[in-house]
Amino acid sequence: MLVMKFGGSSVADAEHIRRAAKIVLDHIDKRPVVVLSAMGDTTDHLLEAAEKAIGDGPISVEFSLEKISETYLGALQGLGLSTLFTPDLRELLSDLATLLSGISLIKELSPKTKDYLVSFGERMSVRLVARYLQSLGVNALPVDAWDAGFVSNSSFTSADLEPESWRSIPDALLPLLEEGILPVVTGFIAKDTKGAITTLGRGGSDLTATMIAAACKAEAAQVWKDVDGILTADPRIVPDARPVSAVTYEEAAELAFFGAQVLHPRAMYPCSKTGTPVLVKNSYNPQAPGSVIGSSLPPDAHHVRAITTRGNITLIDIVSSRMVGQYGFLAEVFSCFAKHRISIDMLATSEVSVSLTVDAAQDIGAAIGEIARIASVEVKTKKAIVTIVGLVSHSSVILESAFGVCASLDIQAEMVSHGASKVNIGFIVDGAEAGAVVRGLHKKFFGGQA
Repeated sequence: MLVMKFGGSSVADAEHIRRAAKIVLDHIDKRPVVVLSAMGDTTDHLLEAAEKAIGDGPISVEFSLEKISETYLGALQGLGLSTLFTPDLRELLSDLATLLSGISLIKELSPKTKDYLVSFGERMSVRLVARYLQSLGVNALPVDAWDAGFVSNSSFTSADLEPESWRSIPDALLPLLEEGILPVVTGFIAKDTKGAITTLGRGGSDLTATMIAAACKAEAAQVWKDVDGILTADPRIVPDARPVSAVTYEEAAELAFFGAQVLHPRAMYPCSKTGTPVLVKNSYNPQAPGSVIGSSLPPDAHHVRAITTRGNITLIDIVSSRMVGQYGFLAEVFSCFAKHRISIDMLATSEVSVSLTVDAAQDIGAAIGEIARIASVEVKTKKAIVTIVGLVSHSSVILESAFGVCASLDIQAEMVSHGASKVNIGFIVDGAEAGAVVRGLHKKFFGGQA
């Protein structure tokens, strides 16, 4: 079997759905399971509808429902199908209207209700696409994730799957495949043990696909996006960035964490546990080979896989003579960040100082105030992390080249992190300089334009 996941941009309208369906038909002999996100911007429209329901009441609810319905009516018409909603789509729209009316009355959107609300996008998406596949002669069946064995905890908006999902998913899906049915499964959503709908947070639809592939021992999980796989750099920064043929699970996770829009690290976990390959492909260019994420690399793999950058970073330098020969100082600093729920990205220490980075969106004021009582603190804003991902067993060569590029650009690296991860070297520069550094590094390691 093969798992094929299509994101929202790949099923945004009739033309995109037709293209995705052709890709599925080209792999029909592999016994595919299809995983779908909501169509296009449906999730945003649903959240917008809730906000209007809270602010403006029933009139806005009716307008928002009409806007969402038009998305699906337009797709049905474009696919040459009847624009009369099937009973299951009509029922979903009726339930959505009831939910939005309730939100407009109580003027509140709890995390639990929010998860229920956004689930409508995926549920309508699979019903529409399954219906189109049926019109092409495919025995397709729309399947809500909870009917496919997805059981989560009750952490609404960012739920984790329960261990029992490893058993319940194959129990639910493999019999359908044996009967010649093509399941079209909702991504991103699940139900907790009490029966409440949950969402799996960032990368949730990709996680749905990789979890099915791993639990069912599939040949591979294909994730169809709008790029030719994992690229050597962000093409908006480096126009001649090129696809990477293969990366390891760990490298893919580092790339995602440090700025590459590929797969969220949590989506990699199920397949990394079982060694199931993940293939990132382009639904707009299906003939492109894409990128394979797996447990090993080919012998001729380049020692640098890709270069990423992530902006809006705050660099914090903490200096105290108390660190010399003392224990407990770092524990005190980190407990302060933990107390205020601040996540640290990168870290470097010396005998009397510690430098670390945090995302600028986090409120660090209270934490900095507490740390300033025991040390000197300097906060530097508008920084960026530049990360080189690859075989850091070649770190001496990589660092020599990287600092050579920075020197040629007259740019100073303000902090370097190397050693904690076995697959990346990261350093901090001014945010305004990050693009030039990435382009320079890309030319050094991959050739092309600077």
